[in-house]
Amino acid sequence: MELAHSLLLNEEAYKQLGEFQKAEFIFEWLQFLEKLLPVTSRADIRENQKKLVEQLTSLLNNSPGPPTRRLVAKNLAVLYSTGDTFSVYQTIDKCNELIRSKDDSPSYLPTKLAAVVCLGYLYKKLGRILGNSFTDTVGNVLKAMKNAESQGRYEIMLSLQNILNGLGAAAIPCHRDIYKAARSCLTDRSMAVRCAAAKCLLELQNEAVFMWSTDLDSVVTLCFKSFEGSNYDVRLAVSKLLGTVLARALTSKQTTASTRHNFHRISLEEVMELLGTGFLRGSCGFLRASGDMLKGTSSVSRDVRVGVTQAYVVFVSTLGAQWLERNFSAFLSHTLYLVSQSHTKAIQSQMDAVGCRHCVSFILRATVGGLLGEKAQIAAAKEICQAIWKLKKVADGAGNDGNLETKNSTTDVTASQHVLVCALQELGSLIHGLGTTAAPLLQDSSTGVLEAVISVILHPSISVRLTAAWCLRCIAVALPSCVSLLLDRCIERLTTLKSSPEAVTGYSFAVAALLGAVKHCPLGIPHGKGKVIMTVAEDLLCSASQNSRISLQRTQAGWLLIAALMTLGPAVVQHHLPRMLLLWKCIFPSSPKDLETEKTRGDSFTWQVTLEGRAGALCAIKSFVSHCAGLLTDEVVQRLLPPLPSAVDLLTQLSSINKSYGNSLKTPSTVYRHKLYELLAVLPPKTYEGSFWAVLKELVADLTVPDSQIDTSTFLLPPLCHENDLLLLGPLLQETDHRFIEEQLLLGNSIAGGSLEYDPYSIYETVAKGDSVPKPLPPVLSVISAATRLFGVMFSHVAESHRLQVLEQLLNSVKQTKGSRQQIVQLNVVSAFSTSLKHLANCKGSLGPEEVRRSALTLVMGALESNNPLLRCAAAECLARLAQVVSDTAFTAGLAQVSFDKLKSARDVVSRTGHSLALGCLYRYLGGIGSTQHLNACVGILYTLSQDSTSPDVQAWALHSLSLIVDLAGPLYHVHVEPTLSLVLMLLLTVPPAYTEVHQSLGRCLNALITTLGPELQGSSTTVSALRTSCLLGCAVMQDNPDCLVQAQAISCLQQLHMFAPRHVNLSSLVSCLCVNLCSSYLLLRRAVVSCLCQLVQREAAEVSEYAVALVKENREDFTPDVNIREIGLEGALLSLLDKELDQRLCQDIKETLIHMLTSMAVEKLSFWLKLCKDVLAASSDFNTVVSIDTTQEEETAKVDDASILTSNSDERFHPFSNPRWSTRVFAAECVYKIISQCENAGSAHFDITLAQERKQRDSRDDFLVLHLADLIRMAFMAATDHSDQLRLSGLQTLQILVRKFAAVPEPEFPGHVILEQFQANVGAALRPAFAPETPPDVTAKACQVCSAWIASGVVSDLNDLRRVHQLLVSSLLKVQAGKEAQSQQYNESTSTMEILAVLKAWAEVYIVAVEKQKSQSDAHNHCFKIGNSAEENYRDVTSSASGLLDLVQADLGTLSKLWLAALQDFALLTLPSEYASQLPAEGGTFYTAETIENARPHYYNSWALILYATALWLTSTGFIIVDPDEGVTNLSRPVTPTTMCQDSSTRPLVKSPEDVNTDRFHLILGISVEFLCSPRSDAAMENIIACLRALHALFDVPWPRSKIGGDQELGVELLNVLHRLILTRESPDIQLAALEVVQLILFAAQEHVKEKRRSAEVDDGAAEKETLPEFGEGKDTGGLIPGKSLVFATLELCVCILVRQLPQLNPKLTCSPAVQSGKHLLLSEDGSRLVAAALIILSDVPAICSPEGSISVLPTILYLIIGVLKETAVKLQDGQLPLTVAASLQALKGLLSSPMARAEKSRTAWTDLLRSALVTVLDCWDRVDGLLQECDEVSLLTAITVFIMSTSPEVTTIECLQKHCIEKFKITLDSKDPLVQCKCYQLLHSIFQHPNKTVSYPYIHSLSPSIVRKLQETEKAKPENADELQVIQEGIKVVTALTATAEEEHRAHLVAGLLPILISFLLDENALVSATNSAKSLHEFALQNLMQIGPQYSLVFKKLMAASPTMKARLESAVKGNQESIKAKTAKHAKNPGKSSSIQLKTNFL
Repeated sequence: MELAHSLLLNEEAYKQLGEFQKAEFIFEWLQFLEKLLPVTSRADIRENQKKLVEQLTSLLNNSPGPPTRRLVAKNLAVLYSTGDTFSVYQTIDKCNELIRSKDDSPSYLPTKLAAVVCLGYLYKKLGRILGNSFTDTVGNVLKAMKNAESQGRYEIMLSLQNILNGLGAAAIPCHRDIYKAARSCLTDRSMAVRCAAAKCLLELQNEAVFMWSTDLDSVVTLCFKSFEGSNYDVRLAVSKLLGTVLARALTSKQTTASTRHNFHRISLEEVMELLGTGFLRGSCGFLRASGDMLKGTSSVSRDVRVGVTQAYVVFVSTLGAQWLERNFSAFLSHTLYLVSQSHTKAIQSQMDAVGCRHCVSFILRATVGGLLGEKAQIAAAKEICQAIWKLKKVADGAGNDGNLETKNSTTDVTASQHVLVCALQELGSLIHGLGTTAAPLLQDSSTGVLEAVISVILHPSISVRLTAAWCLRCIAVALPSCVSLLLDRCIERLTTLKSSPEAVTGYSFAVAALLGAVKHCPLGIPHGKGKVIMTVAEDLLCSASQNSRISLQRTQAGWLLIAALMTLGPAVVQHHLPRMLLLWKCIFPSSPKDLETEKTRGDSFTWQVTLEGRAGALCAIKSFVSHCAGLLTDEVVQRLLPPLPSAVDLLTQLSSINKSYGNSLKTPSTVYRHKLYELLAVLPPKTYEGSFWAVLKELVADLTVPDSQIDTSTFLLPPLCHENDLLLLGPLLQETDHRFIEEQLLLGNSIAGGSLEYDPYSIYETVAKGDSVPKPLPPVLSVISAATRLFGVMFSHVAESHRLQVLEQLLNSVKQTKGSRQQIVQLNVVSAFSTSLKHLANCKGSLGPEEVRRSALTLVMGALESNNPLLRCAAAECLARLAQVVSDTAFTAGLAQVSFDKLKSARDVVSRTGHSLALGCLYRYLGGIGSTQHLNACVGILYTLSQDSTSPDVQAWALHSLSLIVDLAGPLYHVHVEPTLSLVLMLLLTVPPAYTEVHQSLGRCLNALITTLGPELQGSSTTVSALRTSCLLGCAVMQDNPDCLVQAQAISCLQQLHMFAPRHVNLSSLVSCLCVNLCSSYLLLRRAVVSCLCQLVQREAAEVSEYAVALVKENREDFTPDVNIREIGLEGALLSLLDKELDQRLCQDIKETLIHMLTSMAVEKLSFWLKLCKDVLAASSDFNTVVSIDTTQEEETAKVDDASILTSNSDERFHPFSNPRWSTRVFAAECVYKIISQCENAGSAHFDITLAQERKQRDSRDDFLVLHLADLIRMAFMAATDHSDQLRLSGLQTLQILVRKFAAVPEPEFPGHVILEQFQANVGAALRPAFAPETPPDVTAKACQVCSAWIASGVVSDLNDLRRVHQLLVSSLLKVQAGKEAQSQQYNESTSTMEILAVLKAWAEVYIVAVEKQKSQSDAHNHCFKIGNSAEENYRDVTSSASGLLDLVQADLGTLSKLWLAALQDFALLTLPSEYASQLPAEGGTFYTAETIENARPHYYNSWALILYATALWLTSTGFIIVDPDEGVTNLSRPVTPTTMCQDSSTRPLVKSPEDVNTDRFHLILGISVEFLCSPRSDAAMENIIACLRALHALFDVPWPRSKIGGDQELGVELLNVLHRLILTRESPDIQLAALEVVQLILFAAQEHVKEKRRSAEVDDGAAEKETLPEFGEGKDTGGLIPGKSLVFATLELCVCILVRQLPQLNPKLTCSPAVQSGKHLLLSEDGSRLVAAALIILSDVPAICSPEGSISVLPTILYLIIGVLKETAVKLQDGQLPLTVAASLQALKGLLSSPMARAEKSRTAWTDLLRSALVTVLDCWDRVDGLLQECDEVSLLTAITVFIMSTSPEVTTIECLQKHCIEKFKITLDSKDPLVQCKCYQLLHSIFQHPNKTVSYPYIHSLSPSIVRKLQETEKAKPENADELQVIQEGIKVVTALTATAEEEHRAHLVAGLLPILISFLLDENALVSATNSAKSLHEFALQNLMQIGPQYSLVFKKLMAASPTMKARLESAVKGNQESIKAKTAKHAKNPGKSSSIQLKTNFL
């Protein structure tokens, strides 16, 4: 194929190819040429033009296929337009000649067609350049059309369209001729020709004025005719033509001179009138119609009406949204007039009425719902309301008219019914779409929306009453705050008007509809409403028999209310279950005898009431079973069963009852049947086993002797076919934008679709996907679908032996009927049987013996050859399911064989299509039939069928079947891939474009082939690249196909290719194709585009976005997308598409695509994304709704300005988004917080303004989030103050995120302030509306979170500023104090729980922060005193703010603490296991009611942790001292001290002692914490765990609770075990550290307890000897620890767990294994080090709670761990710092060694032995394997040795061998080359030399001091080079000075005499001093200083020495003199900063 890539056709290569390859080669070349010509230079083109023209024109004679001829034509046109045009006339003549040719043979046809196409493209591209030649051409083409067949007519029409396009106004002379030709084609029998003619006329009307002036009427009539018998594509094309022409007629300004005298401007009324005639009278001419109307025969054909409906929508869309806003009232009155009864012909029957109503609803939905923005929609809703009021007046007038024309009045009332239905439906849909933004509309009393709707609830027509109820339901879903009020109002009317039949049905419908809305309102309704409704329903049912006039209505209403009540779910229903079951039991006769007596007694009316009532009861039980599955316990099921047999008995008697009482019972009995079937289908079949046979008999009768002669296939079968197979049956069964109206055409002539009045019970059910209103079918039909469903369930449960009888019966009934009736029976039977196979397959059942299979097969095979394609499709699926259920290979092979034989012999289309599909379906359920022979046979037969060009249907079905096999045969298919691909390509290149179904099947085949090849497509071998090229070629052919669904297939094929071989798909051309189709009028194409984009942007978002923008900039003429990509990029285009799109699935995909783009590009294109979001949010925010900024700020002008910028709509520029819907705005707000989180991952500069500004200056292209903070705040503010509640929640969420993320960002221009501080006015203004009384609780709850985040963030330090936000929280606290009784009755009680807990949680957060700040400041304060006064001033400011914050809370703390405790008590009750349910208080808790307990739970789970922490802090701040149980009781609904727990008020003691109250509170907090920490759910938030641990930490921070836990060892152990488990299950270091802090306090409590016991024992036995004291602490006298009961053991376990997880080498079991190499040091992370350090400190405290014996048993473990950590982590760090773990282990060691147990008598000897061993271990660290020494850090080990020497009793370290060893180590270290090590060594020796016990220090002094002095003397020669070396010398001098001080008198003089020369040698003379290095200078000063001190101390020695050495004396004197002043200054400095003294202090300061 590479050979085809050249400018001229490579003829050598071409000649060597086979016939089919030639076509492929040519197409590849033409494709390449199309891309090459535009970019080739003109000179090159001219050079090769002649040859190229020859090659291209010669191709015309080669009978090219459709795609090839289009490409030839395009290339010729481009060639002439870029090259020379002189030979173009020859080409045109040649084409004309080809067209004139008399050759009519089929083989010559492609050449003729190619010539036609060629002319079209030449004129399109070259246009007027071609002069007048066009008249001949057009004449010639039109002449050819007279005897052309359909393909020719199709191509000629398209060609004429192109010619007109190219010539524009120049073609006027031919307009009339073209118009005549197109007229005849517009009613052509071929649908493709009609479409082409419509396109041609659409092009013509651009210039042909007569079409929309003088000939307008005839154009309109022609279009109506064209709609007759049309398909979906024709309706789309012709409606576009009709709508455009009419819009043009209405708006046209110019009229040419010739037409001026007989043409007047047409008015809107006339245009509407024209469309209206089509809608009402159809396509018959106006004269003929009136004649028919007189006879009363004409009825408008449906396709005309649907076509006209679409034309209405096109008409309005063309004129645009603004036009619609201006002319809405005229438009509305006209559309509603279409269904008014003044046209009795249009609405002869109920069916017609339903069809017309659907059409009108569609017109209104598509225009009002699709075009208008929110404000315009509100205006439209007001108009609709006016219309409803007008109609209401007419109806009222008619009702009150007492005159003679009463007959007339009734027609008036019914006349308005359909109009009202349409108006109410549209009103409901509008408000539903507007959501909470419709609030102002409902509050507007002048419109009176609710009044209008409620007033028509009493309309005489049932369908109006139902629709009014539905409209109320829509209002309730949109505005959840109305639900309760509306319910109350309707219930109140229902009870007062219960003697009016209309009121009873109307208001019961309304209540049922509102109950159905509750599940869509997350805030629910008050629980008590259920009780009220149940009472009303019972009352209606009981009073039904009192008044026969309304008994029917009352019965129906009562059951309807009960059925609707069930949708509220188990929580509500369980309270009313007994009453409902009683009613259920009473409505059916209790025995068969009673039923018999019933039959003899009643008349037709009583039977009607009885059947209605029983149907209602069945419906209520079905509703109960489907919505309250949780309540279906065995006991309840047992109570449901008794009435069932009698219900079935009645079913069997229905036919005889009907006979007795005539026709009036027909409908009620059908309804009863339907409801019973529906109920049985949802009950478990076991429950009605006894009635199986009776029910089955009835079912079989229903299926085989249907009452109706209606073809039910279109609603029964589609669910039973596979959705992919439905694609074969044309666009009607696929999802389209017009599905709503197209359905009527699908359902056949006798039904127009469903409508609410067919089944009032559907009013409370959830609507099916895609419908705005439920559309139940008429009872006659719905009973059949219920019967098929029930048959499916029952047949799979019937015994196998009986199945044969049932199937035989069904087969016979099919055989016995004839004609159309037979087809209906067959259809019902197959759908029932197919359903049963589905059930059998699901429950893995078997079908039964051979005979059953045979009957089943006969049944299915009959249907497989039915004339109805839908039935064939279902039968093929059924056959495959049969094979799946039987699952026997022989049987399956037999089935396939039958189809093979049939396909070989049969010649009729029906059997060939059915059997070919059956072959494909068999593969679907058997996952590839194993044998290759079978596969080869299938493929062979399907190949043959797919080339049968005589029947496109056979081709389409065969190819579809082939695609299934390719998809499902798996790897077996690989051998067939190449031939299949060639076949697909060949057909793509040859099948005429008019056969779209064949092309669609080819697309599915290609898709399946690409999937089968999969990742292999990336390969580079020749075969693979050939396959790949073929796939790409196939996609290219499909992309050029005129049919949109084929283009959608092409896109999904390219998407697959891009997934498997991304490098080989040309992304830029793919993206351009996607952008062009982004706004296609075909839903499936838009879906394909977006799904492809979604995949592309996951990998290459940036590229896709760039290509899209580049494409627009190129400005290609064929690319005019409806969205403005140039301005707003692809992202913006997708956002505006999201706003207009109504299809849910597509919206979801668009959102996903945008989120992928955002994730990968938001950081790079930050400004762009933020601007997009801002535009969407700002485009609609109605700024004047924003609450004005608080008046207290008048004086602070700056702040007011800031906010007023927000509130004034300064941005009057053009907005790319006009009035986006609220859902789009919510999505934009969500995008904002996704952008923030993306920036968070991208780096800190986004949250640091100084850094951001620096980097922005360096590179102006950089962009950072923090620079857009003002915009972010503005967006959050706009969203938070919107009308839409959803958007308010998103806005508050964004605000909260902003506060959290930016709280700490400092403001560089004002040090000490943060950047957010300037926005406090905006934050306040955004929060204030959320606390208004009418705000929904979820918004207020969210706002509370923002308030607490804002106060806690510390952004605002000035208390007066904080007070504004604080005030909001105070106001909500007052609301909480009012208690649950005072809560509003608008929502469910659990919402007030949510709000209360949100407020308490917010206060808790503020209190926690205030306490923490104060704590950290008191620490800082102590620190300040140490440092001095410099920091005092600024410290004061800070303290004032912290204590101020605490003061703010303090005022309400009394109330808060009680509320917090109450909330915790509630939470404790709610966490009790279910077996304690009986102990819960009957009336609920403080903040929840018993009935809403389940809904309240999540709110408690959400907020308990912070409340717990705050309570713990409060209790500890009071030190558990303050207890005043009586205070504040009056404020609460119930006193909430924890004393009320589970107790009745009568049994409660009057006053509890403070100790008891404290204990209760302590246990409450501890209990909740332990319960939670024992098993935190895997999804438990980190914050909750941390808060819980902190609460425990706070609790044990004060003595009283510590005494509790110290004294109760079991409690302590349990807590430790819980913490241990937590540490094991949670990896987070924060959690582990917090847990360790709690452990430390528990240990501390135990220590205090042991000390206390020892102290009290000593006091008691003061007189006795100390020896007799009992041992306290663990381990008693034996030293044994019992696991599970021992606190010490639990602590050790926990610490070991931490240490071993961080340092696995500590585990002795592991060290032996090769996995852990000892000797390799690990550097722990910072968190790891902190954990290890904390664990070590805990370990060192353990011996303190042991008895001496106990301490002996734990000591080895502790020492092993501490020294182990030291050994493993002692690594040298660069700066000489000790690692944190080493410092901790040294400190722990020190703590351990200085433990009193080491000195205690009982344990002393054992301790001494163990400590010596430990010291040996430390010393052994040096003597590791060679080569590893340098890794180990000598300093740490030396320090450890020093700790041993200094902290243990002398007997441990003074053993000679140990001492020698230690001295050895010091010696080695002194000789170290590293100055830092030397320095540290000197410091350690310094401390050892000063050890008070001489036995310890002397050996060291003796051994080491000589070498120290020697080292110092050497320094004279080698002066220090740097600071480190200097420090070494200084430390050395310090050691010697210290020695001098400790030495005995007689030796001191020698030492001083040794020291002085060394010091003097460090002095420099004046000259040397100037040039000396810094370190030499420092040394000089240091020496001088020391000399000044030593001189006076040892003056005798000093003088003696000076006298002896004059040089020294001179040196000293000069130095003293020279530096007198500077020394003074320096000394002063030094005094302030004393040098670091002893090393041991250093160590303890480490932590």
